[in-house]
Amino acid sequence: MKLKIIMGCLFLAIPMACFCQKKGFPIRILAGNEATAIPLKELWTSPSHLTVQLGSEFSHNSHKSHYLYQTINVGYILHEQLFQGGYINSEIGYDYRLGFGLNLKGLIGLGYLHTFSTEEEYIFKEGKYESATDSGNSRMMPSLAAGMGFRTNANNPKSPEILILYKAWVELPYSPGFISIMSHTDISLGIKFFIH
Repeated sequence: MKLKIIMGCLFLAIPMACFCQKKGFPIRILAGNEATAIPLKELWTSPSHLTVQLGSEFSHNSHKSHYLYQTINVGYILHEQLFQGGYINSEIGYDYRLGFGLNLKGLIGLGYLHTFSTEEEYIFKEGKYESATDSGNSRMMPSLAAGMGFRTNANNPKSPEILILYKAWVELPYSPGFISIMSHTDISLGIKFFIH
């Protein structure tokens, strides 16, 4: 039920973000590798665990050398033999724009994550184990990210942009009384383009 409410809010927020744009509606698509890991310990982990994200952004302040914006995203994570989950989040981002089309990026965000076990669940009932239905777990998802983007046209801030982002985030509460938070990282490659 909570996920349905949050998804409904997202579908209300996307048209608002679209209305806020003066020209063009930005679309961000990212795909990458997620890991339950300590941030900055290693950039790429193996085996790979899929993460995909679709989102948009709207500008708070834009200048030739800087850009302050907010993102709205939905995503999916598949960590085989542990969990799969869907999330919705929003981030405040800052880009420092260099003259040749390179943007240095920093983002801070907060989201809602709903996870489900990828393994079969059991419950102990009347002296034996029985198969159980997994209703999933609701978690908060604060995040920090850094990365860069390269615009295909250095003189046009609305030209397509190739993105690479390294994100550290925590899942909380993870297992109250045992492990209160679980840290994750993901490194993603993607693109931002504008629909006019």
